Amino acid sequence: MALRKVYCVTGIDTDVGKTVVAGLMARSFIKNGINVITQKIVQTGCKGISEDIICHRQLMGIDVLPEDVDGLTCPYCFSVPSSPHLAAGLDKSVIDCDKIKAATTKLLRQFECVVLEGVGGLSVPLNNDMTVLDYLEREQYPLVLVSSSRLGSINHTLNALELASKRNLEVVAIVYNLIGETDPRIVKDSRVVFQRFLKRYGFTSNVINLPEVNISTVGNDIPDFFNVLQ
Repeated sequence: MALRKVYCVTGIDTDVGKTVVAGLMARSFIKNGINVITQKIVQTGCKGISEDIICHRQLMGIDVLPEDVDGLTCPYCFSVPSSPHLAAGLDKSVIDCDKIKAATTKLLRQFECVVLEGVGGLSVPLNNDMTVLDYLEREQYPLVLVSSSRLGSINHTLNALELASKRNLEVVAIVYNLIGETDPRIVKDSRVVFQRFLKRYGFTSNVINLPEVNISTVGNDIPDFFNVLQ
């Protein structure tokens, strides 16, 4: 599998670890000599520079970039922590997906690859006409799906796989985020289930375990996302 120009890190829900995965993916790409940048589709509950973008930079081991200050890496940042369509409305704005696309296109003139972090899950509305899933289908970005071992994750993960399959979106990996205390029996069983359903929907991708990460002390023991995705 060749390096893609854009990978979208999406999740089965909110607060499942998309931000950490996006930052660590970019770190892995840098380690393998790829000129990469991360982007966030929309940030809510924040003012100024996207807090998720700042977290990406910490995980990548670099400073905030001029593209971050200019808002290019996060075209929309809203103050209310809610669904993007509502946060936009409360800030008297409307999300224009063409503006997000234009920002990605501009970044690709400077970087080999963009790791695009989604917002919430796949079915989150961006505006009255388009969900995150609709946008990803339009752009046909390959997906890195972040799951976890918390209760309900199997249901949400299989639903996401079915949605991606029906929209002809490729899932290039499931990242199994092992947050906090996990029952090893659940982890073992879920990995088997995820791998079986990846094959069922025609995906040839891997399930990648991600151990709990301390952002301030990230070392070299993180998954080599770059080579796993090739």
